[in-house]
Amino acid sequence: MHVDVDWDRCEGHALCVERAPEMFDLDDDGNLTFTHEDEPVPSHLHEQASAAATACPVAALRIRD
Repeated sequence: MHVDVDWDRCEGHALCVERAPEMFDLDDDGNLTFTHEDEPVPSHLHEQASAAATACPVAALRIRD
């Protein structure tokens, strides 16, 4: 599983951070950071990744296999 982040679409609502804190965070400027960019999400985090993508109010996260 991979998560694609549309950085231009992200508005920093941080719902992904709430759902998947091991993968997402906001930096000091309020910009999203993602620990698994350009690499597969570990299997033990798949459920969190899916929850984060579903929670995003601007659809900035996309799950792909």
